[in-house]
Amino acid sequence: MMRPIRRAFADLSPGQVHYAECGDRESPAVLLLHQSPRSWMEYGAVLPLIGARRRAIAMDTAGFGDSAAVAAPASIERWAEVARELLDALQIVQLDVVGHHTGGVIAVELAARLGPRVRGLVLSSTPFTDAVFRQARAGRPPIDEVPPSEDGSHLAALWQRRQGFYPPGRPDLLEAFVRDALKASGSPEDGHRAVAAYRMEERIHLVTQPTLLVRATDDPFASPHAAELHAQLANARVVDIEGGMVPLPDQMPEAFARAVLDFLESLP
Repeated sequence: MMRPIRRAFADLSPGQVHYAECGDRESPAVLLLHQSPRSWMEYGAVLPLIGARRRAIAMDTAGFGDSAAVAAPASIERWAEVARELLDALQIVQLDVVGHHTGGVIAVELAARLGPRVRGLVLSSTPFTDAVFRQARAGRPPIDEVPPSEDGSHLAALWQRRQGFYPPGRPDLLEAFVRDALKASGSPEDGHRAVAAYRMEERIHLVTQPTLLVRATDDPFASPHAAELHAQLANARVVDIEGGMVPLPDQMPEAFARAVLDFLESLP
């Protein structure tokens, strides 16, 4: 029988921050950080699978889902600090951290800040944000920002911009994305701007935890970065999830959860 998902708020520095959790509160904790502009719902099907063996916690990044926003401009560093505040509020002494896309970048910063408090790290479809990345990103148009239109056609434009990176026959995944994008406190693009501004090359040497790099083979944005991250992290290995695309955790929750749990259970 699937364990129930519990939802709650914590009063932190931005205001109320929302999180969902599943599993025994006495079990080892795992924090799951979502891509932007998604919410904890990206892990809605993953939480009970990981919660069968761990205390699985998926938070809404500040400014997304039901969490209050940090003061502008948002940044990876500030989002990681709010995540640390949540861990303190929940009295979690040690944990593993899982991040997907933007969530993976936040996870890198969190691991760099917390050191041995983070036991293991899973970086799923996570970019390596160095000077080359920033230059390339500066030359591209916004990914998820479309000007509002009176007839609502901007919503279709938002859908269509993402459609090529989502599996065919799964409009439910695109609908979930659009719902979350509309709830973002600022622009749906804020997460991508924060990622582009983050100087990971100056922080990644502080990440010494055992790390699993999850490579979704059909994710053109992130798949090439697995090799770059592997070269930067001395204690990392790569696992491929064949056919995985941008919405990997809710596209293939069983494969995603299995990769995470197999890795966590291999740690001392």
